[in-house]
Amino acid sequence: MIVRFGFVAMSLELENASPSKTMTYKSFSKLDDREAAVRRLESIAGENLHNTLRIMKHAAFHDIRVYRLSSKLIPLATHDALAGWDPYSALADSFSELGDFVQKKGMRVSFHPDHFCVLSTPRPEVLAGSIRDLEHHIRMIEAMGLPETVKNNIHVGGAYGDKPGSLKRFIEQFGSLSERMKRRVTLENDDKTFNVQETLEAAETTGVPMVLDIHHHAVNDGGISMDELCLGLWPRILRTWREEERLLGLQEESLPPKIHASSPKGETDRRSHADNVEAEPLLDFLRRIAGQTSRVDCMLEAKHKDSALLKLMEDFRALEARGEGVKVIDGGSIEIKP
Repeated sequence: MIVRFGFVAMSLELENASPSKTMTYKSFSKLDDREAAVRRLESIAGENLHNTLRIMKHAAFHDIRVYRLSSKLIPLATHDALAGWDPYSALADSFSELGDFVQKKGMRVSFHPDHFCVLSTPRPEVLAGSIRDLEHHIRMIEAMGLPETVKNNIHVGGAYGDKPGSLKRFIEQFGSLSERMKRRVTLENDDKTFNVQETLEAAETTGVPMVLDIHHHAVNDGGISMDELCLGLWPRILRTWREEERLLGLQEESLPPKIHASSPKGETDRRSHADNVEAEPLLDFLRRIAGQTSRVDCMLEAKHKDSALLKLMEDFRALEARGEGVKVIDGGSIEIKP
């Protein structure tokens, strides 16, 4: 099984390369000339897109082909006071350059809208805001000219005192979205509310692929053991990706399942992400699933971002030297025998 690793948004290896520079609405509203204020927003967004390209070039140099784009590329993009603004057209060339690089290098990119994107909400205004946020992310992907294999990863959302009712509401409200929006979504289990079993049921019902977060499972396992996860639920998770390939007219196993991996910050804080990722527990999980699929993409959610990925690859090289059944292919991927 080939495993490609990726990192989230920021680089600790590059200087002055933030893809998330921002401007508050308070600062925006203080500018007397609204048109000049909008141009300022576009300038900041242009710098974020430029830095994103720098980060992706840096990743490709290290053979890293999986990357999560920052959701904060365009400041105030979904703010009510800027409802008539079309930053996607204004930044068309920069977005196109990003998309061209992604396709040229064969990179897999994605977005992860933040916790305000909750489709299980019982509040109509929150639902409207969540759909607006999802629409924003889709417009950015479309501005890059990227296919429907590029997804927005979301969680089911809150339980609101009634988890079965909230899950049912999520399925209903997700079902009311356009097909264009549905095809741009993956679902991930979370660390507090909806566990793997519940998230998988939602993914199967709505017809979207599921992203398995193994750290979230460790702290919110729903009574599901690692054996049950790997032997019982993982094959079903795989089927959500095989079905997605069928819907998109792709060859089987051309869209690898995606997982998230991170390590706990400490014994007293199991939910928070550590600076780096421990290689051996991750390798143990990967060995368990290695006989079931030929490829997996693994997003590392570590505080040290790309530095954590580079360190993990060093750790895998040490494990390879010890004969631990892992082979380092290049700077961003490994091969594991079942």
